[in-house]
Amino acid sequence: MMEKSRSPRFTLRKTLLNSLITCAIASSASAWADKSNDTLVYASDSEPENVSPYHNNLREGVILSHMAWDTLAFRDPSTSEYKPLLAESWEWEDSTHLVFKLRKGIKFHNGDDFSAEDVAFTFNYVVSPESKIVTRKNVDWIDHAEIVDDYTVRLVLVKPFPAALEYLSGPTPIYPAKYFKEVGIEGYSKAPIGTGPYKITKVLTGEGVNLERYDDYFKASPIPKPAIKKLEFRVIPDPDARLAQLMTGDIDWIWRVPSDQADQMKMMPGLDVKSAETMRIGYLRIDTVSETLKDSPFNNKLVREAVNHAIDRDAFSQDLIRGGSRSVYTPCFPTQFGCDTEAAKKYEYDVDKAKALLAEAGYPDGFETEFYAYRERDLAEAMMGYLSEIGIKANLHFMKYAALRTDQRAGKVPLSFQTWGSYSVNDASAITSVFFKGGIDDSAKDEAVIKLLDTADSSVDPNTRKKAYSQAIKRISEEAYWVPMFSYSSNYAFSDTLQFTPYPDELPRFYESTWK
Repeated sequence: MMEKSRSPRFTLRKTLLNSLITCAIASSASAWADKSNDTLVYASDSEPENVSPYHNNLREGVILSHMAWDTLAFRDPSTSEYKPLLAESWEWEDSTHLVFKLRKGIKFHNGDDFSAEDVAFTFNYVVSPESKIVTRKNVDWIDHAEIVDDYTVRLVLVKPFPAALEYLSGPTPIYPAKYFKEVGIEGYSKAPIGTGPYKITKVLTGEGVNLERYDDYFKASPIPKPAIKKLEFRVIPDPDARLAQLMTGDIDWIWRVPSDQADQMKMMPGLDVKSAETMRIGYLRIDTVSETLKDSPFNNKLVREAVNHAIDRDAFSQDLIRGGSRSVYTPCFPTQFGCDTEAAKKYEYDVDKAKALLAEAGYPDGFETEFYAYRERDLAEAMMGYLSEIGIKANLHFMKYAALRTDQRAGKVPLSFQTWGSYSVNDASAITSVFFKGGIDDSAKDEAVIKLLDTADSSVDPNTRKKAYSQAIKRISEEAYWVPMFSYSSNYAFSDTLQFTPYPDELPRFYESTWK
């Protein structure tokens, strides 16, 4: 089945790769030897619609956030220990009041002093309706923030939220109050300011973002001062173009390289190739609640079960993704707190059973549906191939993520291939609750699940949290609201003049990188 999904584009890409490798081996030249400009150029296929961290949820935006902004706390990626970052210490007054003592002497990239005003402003702004942030689940546990004194802030929670520090070390960067009030979100998206190890010097819409080392970055930070002076993020949607520019030395680093290409690229002189599993999972989202789609076949549980049985998860994880990828049946990543893999129903790949379920649902000849995706067209086409085997003809709409999300929230997307990296938050609330707790991106709106997740997110007892997550996962999988498929591994290819270390949280920490 998987071989049937190989597209002409895949064959052309393989031919291009072989040609480039042959030329490179023949020349035996390293195009990356001259690093006199001290600029690391990295490329990806997608562009965040807004570089403001709270106003996009694309992985490329998350990476920029961790380069140019700081959070109150820092989670060590090697030990998972929480360390002081903008805050020098914190203390729980009770289960809903968390007090932070802030560091003194820190300055934003424009020279403004960092203080409690910035922290309180940031959190009070992002929880307000007018902020229109993209992923409200990241902050909806916060009621408000209070200034105690110039360097002390009290965070008041809506209800107990045991994962607070996990979020405060991840998708909750601090904005400069004075500057943001002056320029507003429109001005801020064009010229953002943070306190992070790199500062953004230029936002090039449709092209990328330029960054430069912030030489006044505070010495007490657990994040090291970058060794490399400049970063250039380039948006190159076409994978062939990214590959060609890497091999000619125009760029230094790419990722999401297909595994078979990554294997071939290991023969390429001047390149390093590394693979690592990430927290990101790939899944099919099925809409069961949109009024616009009230006549959709997917409103029938038997159809959703059929789609689950139609996908050969092992073929994706072992044959296409590889590099540590595993088959996934849960609406969360297996290592996240509360992600009970035993609670999920295991839908085995079974074409005959899938066809029988469709027939029982009243679709013995299958049906036609619109199918949406925003990345990895080859994988999307492979999924369409599996669906066709059971009689479901999928018409592909391949678009930018922001456009897909808009259509999805308007109730126009019956079936879509999507991925989620949980903002690198190692807690099930960062994915299961985002998509099944009744919010804007909940495609099921199951009251029983919503109630269970509310308990799981707010209980201070870890065992109570685990039990509630487990029950929610069980119901989500039994109702076949999603089709979880596989975890992602990421293949990184980069100049062998660059020292780079990948992490499972899918955050390339370029501030740790050096030239060899």
